[in-house]
This record gives sequence, structure tokens and C-alpha cells, in this order.
Amino acid sequence: MGGGGNNSGMHQKGSVGGWIASVALGLALTGFSVRAASTFLAGADFSDLSFFELNGVSYKDAGQVADGLAILKNHGINCVRLRLFTSSASQAVANPYNYGNDLAYTLNLAARVKAAGLLLSLDFHYSDTWADPGHQATPSAWTSLSFSALVQQMRSYNSNTIAAFIARGAAPDYVQVGNEITGGMLWPLGKVPGTNATVQWFQFGQLMKAAEQGIADAAGTAMPKIIVHIDRGGDWATTEWFFDNLNAQNVPYDIIGESYYPFYHGPLTNASVCLTNAAQHYGKPVVIAETGFPWTNTYWKTNIQGFTPSVTGQVAFMAALAKVVKSAPNQLGAGVFYWGAEYQAVNGVNESGYNTASFFDKGGNALPVLDAVAGLGAPLVLTASVSGGSLQLKWPFSGAAAQLMGATGLGAAATWLAVTNAVAVTNTLFGVTLPVDSSRFYRLRAN
Repeated sequence: MGGGGNNSGMHQKGSVGGWIASVALGLALTGFSVRAASTFLAGADFSDLSFFELNGVSYKDAGQVADGLAILKNHGINCVRLRLFTSSASQAVANPYNYGNDLAYTLNLAARVKAAGLLLSLDFHYSDTWADPGHQATPSAWTSLSFSALVQQMRSYNSNTIAAFIARGAAPDYVQVGNEITGGMLWPLGKVPGTNATVQWFQFGQLMKAAEQGIADAAGTAMPKIIVHIDRGGDWATTEWFFDNLNAQNVPYDIIGESYYPFYHGPLTNASVCLTNAAQHYGKPVVIAETGFPWTNTYWKTNIQGFTPSVTGQVAFMAALAKVVKSAPNQLGAGVFYWGAEYQAVNGVNESGYNTASFFDKGGNALPVLDAVAGLGAPLVLTASVSGGSLQLKWPFSGAAAQLMGATGLGAAATWLAVTNAVAVTNTLFGVTLPVDSSRFYRLRAN
């Protein structure tokens, strides 16, 4: 590292694929970001926040009780995902965990999300309860509808719903048209591939287009970005099958969403293949729409792909996943949503272990994984400090795919070479330890 008695030795270059952060050693050690404008979604699904609050759960930051959404915002989370069921008020009252995410509940929570200064991603389930690859039950009030009537219902339901969010000052910034819809939605009419794949794909496509038309009817020129979400973040073959068939129906969408949990979807190498191929093949942004990892080994003990179920293991997993997403070609890795981030144990509720994989420990205290996820959307600042004869360079998880480079000068003829020293994760930052050398400069280069 080099430079005089000020920061004049620092240099930046802002082109895509160029230098994105640099640092020089002078009388002060500093760093800065020049990463460009698009928002990487450092997100959390917080759909059950009000449910847990009503069950006496408190959320804490550094031991102090605080509003859960304020904690997310203060740590740097920039988007909150909320699911929406078609359940009735009576269903929600009778079984609040499995049916409680109805329109009234979600509107109230969405208004809080927006008031906290966070982006909102709305996750339509198109079912009275959980929709996922094995469950896409048509809402009970819609089961007698013919296919043509169901298409019209999708348009009007989506339009009325989005209008309700806009009226509450909680217009979604992103909308998921369905949740983990690898097998379609609104079964049996919208199931794919079904016994007659040609017919079923056509019907599924019509339902998808009707939903999006309804959203557009209400949103007008403020149309949210549309996410299509499947559950195959470690399965490129099925991802290709699904999106090739969806594209054949001319269904418009903006973002490809994938669920990826190591204990369900295999090693991160599978996720890397899937996201890389999806970005290259379709040329669209890709997001991990759901992920998670346990902070204790009380529930998930196997198939966790070499990571330790612990507080530090959560961070290590997120560091590795960050590298996969940030390495997507053409900077198309666009976001990560951590699922069940608000979960806490509640007596009598089967949470399928997700209370052991949240942002908060069993006492409600925020865990380091919160900063790890938030770091994915942080400004990419390269910082430096000196201890004895060692120089420590650190940067957030937003630079997971960046390459640290070094040179002895800043002129046009300077030769920048990759720094091969091991990159370690310290707390929730990447870092490299080097000897102090006042003749060297360092930069991060985008993938």
C-alpha cells in the first residue's frame, strides 16, 4: 500500500466489471464504495411478526427490546417479504398460524414495513393456507368455478388486493405470483404437467397472465417487479424445464426466484450451477427467494452440506451462499431472502424447526446472521487497519465475488495482480491479513 500523508493516493473506477473499491495507506486508513446504483435485495421473510408478538415474543438488539422491523432496518436489511393467504377471517381466528396471513393481517403488517422505510415483497399463495410444491389447493371459495371463471377471479382478486395495499400506503415493490409453483397453482386446473401437459401448461399460463393483468390494473405505471418463484435452487434441469415451458406460454416476469436450503436442495455447487445457468439462459435477474440455516443442532443435524449448525455456522453458510449469488453472470444475482427470520418457539405450534434457524436466538436476541444477510446489500467499502506488522483489509458480504488485487502504483501502466492470501470470514466481514508494505495499493475488482 502507498500514498502520501493524505488520501490522494486513492483511486476509483466505476465501470461495470471494473474497480469497485480501493484503499491506500497514509496518515489515515480509509476506504470507500463506488458500486453502482441497483439495489441488491438483502431481504427477510417476516410474515409472522405480528403472530409472534401476539404470543408474547419480544425481539432484542444488543439485549434491548425493540420493534423487530426497526431491528432489521437498523442492521441494513432493505426488503421484507410477506406472504398472503386467501383465508377467511373465521379461518384465521380458528387457526392463526396456518391461516392467519389473511388480507387484514397482511395489510396491517405491510403498512408497518413501509413505515419502517423498508421495501416490500408480497408473496401471493393463492390458497387459504400454505402453498408449496406439494400443496397448491384452490381457495375454498373458488373451488366451484369453471376455468374461465377462475381466470377472471384471478384478475379481479389480484387487482382488488393490490388496490387495497396501495390504499394503505403499502404498495408492494415486488410481487411473487405464487409460492414455489414448480408444479403450478390452483390445483387441479392450474397443475403442471398434469395428465395432458399441453392443456395444463396453457391453463397455468392463462392463470399467471390473469394475475399479472390484475396487478397492472391496480398498479398502473407503478407496476411492481414480478417474481416467479420455484423450489429448485439446486436443480438446473427442473428449473430449465419449468421456465422453458412458462416462456412458451408468453408469461411476462422480471425476476427468477429459487428456494435453496442446503438440507433440502443439496450442496452449494448445485446452487451455483443452477443460478449460473439460469442467468445465462434467460438473461434475467435471479434471487434466492427463500433460504435459511440453523443456529443450533436441535432440529437439523444431517444433510447440511458441511456447515456446522451453530451461530458461526449460520454466518459461514451465508458467506458461501453470498459468493454463489454474487458470482451469477453479468451481475444478475439480485437478492437473497432469509426465510423464517422472525421465528421463535411458541407452545403448541409446529414450526418445523424454523425457530432454530431464525435471526434471533431462543431469548429473542439478534444473531450475527442478521448482519451477514444485511451485508449482502451493504455499500462495498474496503477498509484497512494496522496491528503490529500486519495489515488487515476487510469488506462486507456484498463483495463476496470480488477479487482483491494489488499493485505498486496507480499510474496507467500499473500492473494489478490478484492477492492470493487466504480470505477469511471474521464476524460478518471478509478479510485478508498481509504484511504492512507502504509501497502497495489494493483494490477490489468486480466479478
